[in-house]
Amino acid sequence: MGEFVRLEVEGGIGTIRLDRPKMNALNQQIEQELREVAVEAAERDDVRAVIVYGGEKVFAAGADIKEMADKSATDMAVKEQRGLSHAVSAVAAIPKPTVAAIAGYALGGGMELALACDRRIATNDARVGQPEILLGVIPGAGGTQRLARLVGPSKAKDIIYTGRFVEADEALAIGMVDELVEPGAVFSAAQQWVAPFAKGPARALAAAKAAIDGGLDVDLDTGLKMETHLFTAGFATEDQKIGMRSFIESGPGKAEFTGK
Repeated sequence: MGEFVRLEVEGGIGTIRLDRPKMNALNQQIEQELREVAVEAAERDDVRAVIVYGGEKVFAAGADIKEMADKSATDMAVKEQRGLSHAVSAVAAIPKPTVAAIAGYALGGGMELALACDRRIATNDARVGQPEILLGVIPGAGGTQRLARLVGPSKAKDIIYTGRFVEADEALAIGMVDELVEPGAVFSAAQQWVAPFAKGPARALAAAKAAIDGGLDVDLDTGLKMETHLFTAGFATEDQKIGMRSFIESGPGKAEFTGK
């Protein structure tokens, strides 16, 4: 168990909890611990879905600038081989449904971490953004890539070029977050979203995620072939037999999946 990042598992749901007061600044130790718990969450059979959560006051206000300020380009090139980008990508690679539960601020590297999740639920007073340009650099852990894919290049350029904070209502309107809730309710809302997946068809969910995420990086024809491969592979699973048999006998939504 890490000092600043831990994986808490209950009822098939894994919570990746950031806990580095005051603002969950993402230093090298957090990056390493985040990468380790992401790999653990991906590998554990008793984790069927994942919530990424920074607490009710802040999600993560960005990278630890004091740690980076005096580094050279060479220093950063070496660091990023196992740095924040690598840690965020480990979260993105978890083959299970993931949701970021955002309270307070999700800025810079914190927003990039949220972007690596499948869904983002935020409090209605949250503020999100990619303010790296105000430091004379650009997002370096997926912000230029994942944000543009999510909200489109024009909106992403506005947010990244200006470095402005995006208020919750605008973030919802442009698709930067997917749902707003009252302060204090974000974790329970995230639990509600992932709850069905705790007993869902784990291999089918992993295949759906692989098809969607993988298809974004290739042309349509290649994506369709990928989809067909993943679709047909599903017929080798126990859950396919359970799901189709249950549908025939009892109608939709009654299957009790095993995750195999």
